[in-house]
Amino acid sequence: MNIVIVESPAKAKTINKYLGASYEVLASFGHVRDLPAKNGSVDPDANFQMIWEVDPKAAGRLNDIAKALKGANKLILATDPDREGEAISWHVLEVLKEKRALKDQAIERVVFNAITKQAVSDAMKHPRQIDGALVDAYMARRALDYLVGFTLSPVLWRKLPGARSAGRVQSVALRLVCDRELEIEKFVPREYWSLIATLATPRGETFEARLVGADGKKIQRLDIGTGAEAEDFRKALEAANFTVTTVEAKPARRNPQAPFTTSTLQQEASRKLGFAPAHTMRIAQRLYEGIDIGGETTGLITYMRTDGVQIDNSAIAQARKVIGEDYGNAYVPDAPRQYQAKAKNAQEAHEAIRPTDLSRRPADMRRRLDSDQARLYELIWKRTIASQMESAELERTTVDITAKAGSRVLELRASGQVIKFDGFLALYQEGHDDEDDEDSRRLPAMSEGEALKRRELAVTQHFTEPPPRFSEASLVKRMEELGIGRPSTYASILQVLKDRGYVRLEKKRLHGEDKGRVVVAFLENFFSRYVEYDFTAGLEEQLDRISNNEISWKEVLKDFWRDFIGAVNEIKDLRVAEVLDALDDMLGPHIYAPREDGGDPRQCPSCGTGRLNLKAGKFGAFVGCSNYPECRYTRPLAADSEASADRILGQDPESGRDVIVKAGRFGPYIQLGEQKDYADEEKPKRAGIPKNISPSDVDLDLALKLLSLPRVIGPHPETGKPITAGLGRFGPFVRHENTYASLEAGDEVFDIGLNRAVTLIAEKIAKGPRGRRFGADPGKPLGDHPTLGAVAVKNGRYGAYVTAGGVNATIPSDKTPDTITLPEAIALIDERAAAKGGASSRRGSKKAKGATPAKAEAAVKPVKPAKPPKKVAVKKTVAKPKSQAASKARAPVTAKTSPAKAAKPIAKKSAGKASG
Repeated sequence: MNIVIVESPAKAKTINKYLGASYEVLASFGHVRDLPAKNGSVDPDANFQMIWEVDPKAAGRLNDIAKALKGANKLILATDPDREGEAISWHVLEVLKEKRALKDQAIERVVFNAITKQAVSDAMKHPRQIDGALVDAYMARRALDYLVGFTLSPVLWRKLPGARSAGRVQSVALRLVCDRELEIEKFVPREYWSLIATLATPRGETFEARLVGADGKKIQRLDIGTGAEAEDFRKALEAANFTVTTVEAKPARRNPQAPFTTSTLQQEASRKLGFAPAHTMRIAQRLYEGIDIGGETTGLITYMRTDGVQIDNSAIAQARKVIGEDYGNAYVPDAPRQYQAKAKNAQEAHEAIRPTDLSRRPADMRRRLDSDQARLYELIWKRTIASQMESAELERTTVDITAKAGSRVLELRASGQVIKFDGFLALYQEGHDDEDDEDSRRLPAMSEGEALKRRELAVTQHFTEPPPRFSEASLVKRMEELGIGRPSTYASILQVLKDRGYVRLEKKRLHGEDKGRVVVAFLENFFSRYVEYDFTAGLEEQLDRISNNEISWKEVLKDFWRDFIGAVNEIKDLRVAEVLDALDDMLGPHIYAPREDGGDPRQCPSCGTGRLNLKAGKFGAFVGCSNYPECRYTRPLAADSEASADRILGQDPESGRDVIVKAGRFGPYIQLGEQKDYADEEKPKRAGIPKNISPSDVDLDLALKLLSLPRVIGPHPETGKPITAGLGRFGPFVRHENTYASLEAGDEVFDIGLNRAVTLIAEKIAKGPRGRRFGADPGKPLGDHPTLGAVAVKNGRYGAYVTAGGVNATIPSDKTPDTITLPEAIALIDERAAAKGGASSRRGSKKAKGATPAKAEAAVKPVKPAKPPKKVAVKKTVAKPKSQAASKARAPVTAKTSPAKAAKPIAKKSAGKASG
């Protein structure tokens, strides 16, 4: 028997079918061990010795692997074909060695780029050993991230109360967003004018030409800066005679883009499909692991974490065949196209992301996939096929025109583009984040010397605009250009920034929040080197050199740590007030906007004598008055924040009361009237503003719609009881009795009909009763558990968790609700189900949550003993005392007795077990 280790149970089941009875394929469920979330897991003073700890959830699986190895001939490590996959294989092997589970078995490492029978069979014929250089690069990266997190984050918490942790790469990505915010704020619009004439040929065909020169001088886009200059040119053009000077037509070719890498897939899925990078990677994982086709699970795409742009020769041949069949031989180039990666140290051994079988056309696969899977598969298929199609042939025409007005000579230019042969454009055209106003219209036929007639003349005033905020796609693109991070980590980096409240996504653009801007300002003031783009990119290059076996990973860590710990030590003695003063100066233009009356922007608007300055509180930084506590004026950082003042939108036509946007403790909301408009026992009606809508975008119509919720859609056809639509903590929903069903589109809550609502309720009921008890969060479906039914991700009182069949499992801190996959969720649920009801499972789940700010802070400074769980039943576990002294020692918890004291005897008794 040969034992094969892969990462996910779905892959294990599929690959076992491919390999047959002489193989047993087991899943590690991802990483099996990690650095403990406590201080000292990486020891710089001991040559960066690393303490690895087996994840409690993985312990059982590793025991199963060890048992299976008894009597086995060979251990084959077949985890994913990237650096993380290499590290997982290494971890599994190291744990098995510690368990002494390996005797005389041969150990092999195999990699395959697709989960197909052919790919797996070929991989088994070409085994190798674990790549030590890749493992070293993984350890260096993991150590760096740990050292920055556990060294810098506590400094951040102490010096900047309310701030959260600062990651090595996340902080640099956040700086990109915040630097763009600063550019936008500092931007001063510049006035300019354009003059565009609509001209007609002798045959009556019209086109547009732009003024580009006058009196022998060229006129650039911003050169006409005033209305007076524009008026002068207008008069000249109105009196001018127009003649064609030159007509130049140049042929051009446009080549197709390379097949997808991880980064370009995330960018295009964001532009064309509106998918967040984390959502794109989650769907791609499912396509990679495969679906059932003809009774056999088959992977639909190749591995989705790659920098490579080349594809296998057999896939190229198949693509050329499909192109000929679907589009004709004219669209098949004479020779296959070959691409080379631009990224430094790209993992060239990996193919680009492509369909495993290009004959599976999107239209054929649509019925086998859900909507998002089908759309992403179609995008990948089209990009792959287009990459091997013939180039598009274009003709770019430029016409220069002379306008003579008396002694003045003015020059105009018209340009156009004609597609002579569409080539790959017949199938696919890459999207853009910010479209240019490039004129691609076709021009009418003209010849030199022809006279033209002016039909219209448009004189338009413009103002330059600030640079646009990053979209998720453009931020990923910029990070890749700068060499920051690895493409496989971009999705998680963006998710972390959003989860921590450092940025918000609004109208598909990333806005830097005040909390994030304060963190960046802190790092730029006191750790400037470590948020520099060049420094971070240079560190990535060193990590890549480690993976190429060019330099020692411990030497890289030594160089980094020497300077980094010095920078940390330099600010340890700084007082919080000194830090706030530095940030106050740096963020001044953002915090204190100029006043309309020209007065001091820092003057307190409440007392008039105090001076506003930056302060820190439990929930983050804010602006307060220097006369505190006599003056208690406070406001958010941004002076123009919607939260700083109420805004009246208009009057409610029914009641005549004002409809107001207000700022509350938990965010902005809509309120109908003020308390004085109501009787003492009444409260003004309120409505929350959905998270995807900015308070500044709320108008009277939308506010009245929000105040009208929840609305009755109609009676249920079976029960006769009402179905309502409303907005809840987790978004829009429909409700019937205690069953809640989420709505995908936010606007649907206002106009959803009865038939659609009944369908959603029925689908929700079909998934089982657990998701609708007490009107609970319906959650986000992931798929089905092999035995427990539907698996969903939910947000609970104590954080996110996954659930199936009544079994709930907390999501560890290294995962988020958007990034966790179905196999990972199944593993968590199975682990929880196996230990359900035992105290050890509670301890295990608490430990598995990983690094949180509270735990990390506990590692660097003393903390009080933690309180026991609220459900500790003292009376059940402690015998009834026989004496007064015993009664006092073991008294039940009361208002005067802290839970920690009451539980002391129990804690002592089980101290040995609880320490794990």
